[in-house]
Amino acid sequence: MTYATLPDLILEPLVKSALMEDLGTYGDITTRAVIPADVRYTARLNARADGVVSGMQVAAIAFRLVDPTLDIRPLKQDGDAIAKGDTLMEIEGPAASILSGERVALNFAGRLTGIATLTASFVQQTAGTKTRITCTRKTTPGLRIVEKQAVLHGGGFNHRFSLSDAILIKDNHIAAAGGVRAVLEATKAHASHMVRVEIEVDTLTQLDEVLSVGGADVVLLDNMDTPTLREAVAMNAGKMVLEASGNMKLERIADVSATGVDYISSGALTHSAQTLDLGLDF
Repeated sequence: MTYATLPDLILEPLVKSALMEDLGTYGDITTRAVIPADVRYTARLNARADGVVSGMQVAAIAFRLVDPTLDIRPLKQDGDAIAKGDTLMEIEGPAASILSGERVALNFAGRLTGIATLTASFVQQTAGTKTRITCTRKTTPGLRIVEKQAVLHGGGFNHRFSLSDAILIKDNHIAAAGGVRAVLEATKAHASHMVRVEIEVDTLTQLDEVLSVGGADVVLLDNMDTPTLREAVAMNAGKMVLEASGNMKLERIADVSATGVDYISSGALTHSAQTLDLGLDF
């Protein structure tokens, strides 16, 4: 599948920040000391494990920001399945420029490929069901946009990008506001018609109250075991979108998706993904 890319302009500030962090106050002094300015090389970004690639756009931006004259040739696209030994990208030009951008490019690409790979393993467990895998806001501060893109590259879907995207009423909101009915009635009175509303419930009793009061588009079924999730789906009878969340580990996904929930959200996709081993070889 081919995925739409974000404009480079949106991604450049966070890549530039990472480059500035790595280059410090005086740039790559090792490279300047030992690599003549006229030395040119072709480097290859290679996979050292199987997975699903993400971060190719970001890696290319990193090299271009260091040196716009570099010839960057992507051989794999974000979202492609990759095998150990595959070459994902070739970079040709001044060796000093390639070396100066190497670590930032690899940090982004390895991290994002790890997220895409883990997401793909979750998605695989939903085969034959309608359930979609979605991420959360449990992302690395400052990197949410690229980490959520990586979830898409792995075949998942995105939840809210920020607190301003949608109304998500959680247990603490319910406790502070005085109960399920109170928060839903307040939402009906104040929410824009353009904003979707989701409410979290911990019990089937709360779900029954939500169904009775109305005013929500999505119900988040939090930390329920699989039999309870199955009961929730039967109670809902297709009235609202159902999202299962909490303790959604890989080994549970097949059973949970079989209950008939519409979405399974997991913070693990972004906060617990292992970086995939990638290397830059001259």
